[in-house]
Amino acid sequence: MSSARRPAPPRPTSRDVARSAGVSQATVSLVLGGKWRGRVSETTAGRVRESARELGYRPNLAARSLRLGDTRTALLVVPALTNEFFARVYTGAAAVAAEHGFGVVLYPSPDGTGPARDPFASARASLDGVIASSMASDALGALRGTGLPLVMLDSDPGDTGVAARVNLDIADGMRQVTGHLLDLGHRRFVHLASAVDTWTFAVRALALGGVLAGVPGATLRTVAAPLDVRAATAAAEAVLAEPGPPPTAIVCDDDILAAGACKAVRRRGLRVPDDISVTGFDDLALATAVEPELTTVRLPAEQVGRRGMTALLAVLDGRPAEGGDLPVRLVSRGSTAPAARP
Repeated sequence: MSSARRPAPPRPTSRDVARSAGVSQATVSLVLGGKWRGRVSETTAGRVRESARELGYRPNLAARSLRLGDTRTALLVVPALTNEFFARVYTGAAAVAAEHGFGVVLYPSPDGTGPARDPFASARASLDGVIASSMASDALGALRGTGLPLVMLDSDPGDTGVAARVNLDIADGMRQVTGHLLDLGHRRFVHLASAVDTWTFAVRALALGGVLAGVPGATLRTVAAPLDVRAATAAAEAVLAEPGPPPTAIVCDDDILAAGACKAVRRRGLRVPDDISVTGFDDLALATAVEPELTTVRLPAEQVGRRGMTALLAVLDGRPAEGGDLPVRLVSRGSTAPAARP
């Protein structure tokens, strides 16, 4: 008996589907490419899909891209790949993209901390759309001339030229933090703010200042630092070394800044939270790695990515994207406690 394998049956082609359905190959391409509405009847489209199923036909996406001029590729622009939040955003976006036969290409900021620079000079010809977070204004200007649809994540609602937007309720997150600390009796606040000039951090400052402005006896001192533990430690130490009563609470724009603030408190011979409470923002893995664990605001990063990719798919299909800000939630842990008595 011969052990040679029989040759595999030939893979069905669009020509086979067209012959089975009694239509042209162009009609098969339109139907299976989702571009048939207004060109092909419902009955014919159903017949094409049924023939494709019976034959086991799967379209060649690479060849389809060359023919129709789309690559089923989205560009995700993020400030830094080393930041856990944006890694989770990518995970969410990539999951939705895979469900629809799309790929996601990442473009991080070259310096890894600030707004990303213009990636479009070489990439625009091979993209169907862009999802961007904290992008520099000059990059946005370059994009608007390309005709690519843009979905912005966590960005100023007042910016124009955006096909869709996915925002978190950042202001509510900071109000939750502030209310939590006020309920614990805190009145002397330091805001350890991010030195990155973006809308999302500006919103945090406005929300914090807005709540405290209506509280008799509350004071607020703001100091900025890069998103780096060492820089945050130095900035917080400098504030704690100033003359006068120390703060009872340090409100940080990010968990990384909060980790630096905790180090600064310990270096001054003080304790978190007995002497000074510290809060973060994001709920990164770092929040439960430090001791005491951080009270922080949990941001649904994967959901941001999922909704961003879903919004881009809607725009490409001519449908309205889902609206409304994503809710965030305060997670109370060991780094906050009632304010120490004067």
